[in-house]
Amino acid sequence: MVIGEQSLRERMQRALEQRLIVTPLLSPGQITGGSVDVRLGTEFILMKRSAKGPIDPMHMGSESSQDYQERVHVDVGDKMILHPNQLVLGVTLEFIQVPADLMAYVIGRSSWGRLGLMVATAVMVSPGYRGSLTLELANLADTPVYLYPGTRVAQLVFHQVEGTHVSYANNGGKYTGPVGPEFSKLSLDQDWQAIKLIGQDLKS
Repeated sequence: MVIGEQSLRERMQRALEQRLIVTPLLSPGQITGGSVDVRLGTEFILMKRSAKGPIDPMHMGSESSQDYQERVHVDVGDKMILHPNQLVLGVTLEFIQVPADLMAYVIGRSSWGRLGLMVATAVMVSPGYRGSLTLELANLADTPVYLYPGTRVAQLVFHQVEGTHVSYANNGGKYTGPVGPEFSKLSLDQDWQAIKLIGQDLKS
């Protein structure tokens, strides 16, 4: 069930533990219909074209990830260029806290999509998540496009979650609490080691 505008506003007034937080909301018009518009923040992660070699997600630590990324700050009122077939990690201007009984999908705004911009290729926001959202921004068009921090770039559509479950934050989520874009932490997935052992067993 999609949470509508009136219910979204009501959820933002509840006690802290059950409250839906999306802050700062610069305009009441960011909540409309069944969604909350979110704005592009000022921090970005660009993939280095001079990277040392292919990314190996199984052996990516915090130090080695620096070989593949460059962090850039762009002030509100300024702009940055996104080239065709380029992927940039951005972040929402807003800090978000999702109650344990809700989840959300991140959907790019149609006006940007018509320019070739794909937003948030990883679209699910888990119950209990808190932090700013990293946005995977990709230019699918044949011409460069400018990105403007502070503009509405995506929307969150919230759904009710039924049944018992452990919230993202309480389940040790890898991306809990960020206030800027975060690079991939795929190497922290617990099943990497299991896959490695299975491979060794198959070879023996």
